[in-house]
Amino acid sequence: MASQTLTEWSNGLCDCFEDASTCCYGFWCCPCLACTVSGKFGENQCLPLCDICSPAVLTACGIPLFVPPAALSLRVAMRNRYGIKGTLCKDIVVSCFCMWCSWCQMHRELKHRKKDDVDVNMEPIPAVRRAPGHPPPAGFVSQ
Repeated sequence: MASQTLTEWSNGLCDCFEDASTCCYGFWCCPCLACTVSGKFGENQCLPLCDICSPAVLTACGIPLFVPPAALSLRVAMRNRYGIKGTLCKDIVVSCFCMWCSWCQMHRELKHRKKDDVDVNMEPIPAVRRAPGHPPPAGFVSQ
């Protein structure tokens, strides 16, 4: 198994002034930012609602919940996918005590990764021609 060189986050936890639009979005509508991050990362957009709803439901049942499950799991998954340095312990602390800053940091990271993933050697995919009377497979839009 080849070892991956670990890197740092592209931005710090409190680097709100590096990308004010992300932090303004997070300040005014934190759940919306969290759902956006989840969707852009390829997970269900409603996943962060677990962080909002589960503590109330579990506390009503007498089970205290301190760690936001979606924020923690997405942070760990992002670190693993992109080879970012860190530990599970640090992720737990950040997710518990700086949850909205964590969502903002993850949003900035995804924006940074998207900007760096541009491939200049991409060629357009040729259009597929179909014989008359043969519709495209389900899920495809004919031209």
